[in-house]
Amino acid sequence: MFVIAHVSDPHIDTTERSRRRFGRVLDHLTALTRPVDAILLSGDVADHGAAEEYALVAKLLGQSAPVLICPGNHDDRDALRESALLPRSALAFPDQPGAPLHQVRQVGDMLFVLLDVTVPGEPHGELRADGVTWLRARLASAPAGSPVFIALHHPPATLGHPGIDDMGLRDGAPLATVIEEFPDVVAVLTGHAHTAVSTTFAGRPQVGAPGINSTLRLPWEAGDGGTGRTDHSAPPGLAFHLLDGDRRLITHFRTLA
Repeated sequence: MFVIAHVSDPHIDTTERSRRRFGRVLDHLTALTRPVDAILLSGDVADHGAAEEYALVAKLLGQSAPVLICPGNHDDRDALRESALLPRSALAFPDQPGAPLHQVRQVGDMLFVLLDVTVPGEPHGELRADGVTWLRARLASAPAGSPVFIALHHPPATLGHPGIDDMGLRDGAPLATVIEEFPDVVAVLTGHAHTAVSTTFAGRPQVGAPGINSTLRLPWEAGDGGTGRTDHSAPPGLAFHLLDGDRRLITHFRTLA
């Protein structure tokens, strides 16, 4: 059984708080009796997109399972491209400054297509036409029968929360069309929302990891720990995705008090 540790939105900066919360998640992974097969970090790796923040993330991750990263709206494409976090050989456009950081990564029998749907300076996401073309070509050239995970920061399906849905992926129809063409796509994995959430998109499971830095309050929730829609006192969390022999996706969520 293939196991993915799905973490998201650590928003690493120079504060001890962000390092401590991310470290709590990494310590949990280190203590597992069975190592995960891959770690997916679905965006907002750094809070300000600074080179020193990415260097700190690389140091905290250390030598672990393969780490797969797609950028979020807080990330900087060029700084992330030049960091030690992304293998240049996996990038669609390794030598083009400002170009999207689309990647393809093979881990065992699994293929991960990591999409960069960020719009510099904006909180929402968009998959450009050239990204749709690139994705279709990559899926068409994938080994037949290899399970494919598509990961991106912004959820393409709405989540029933106006605050986050306004900042999701705009016009997900082209992405849905491509996914529907390729039955080997088994799931869509996302971040951005800072909440453990599951729904469907293009007939596939769409699963979002909880936020490490904070937790999104639902519109009908209230309580201590912050103001507005973000709870900064809620503990960090992560998701474990399992793909069984029948290509059934199973997800377990963990909150690390």
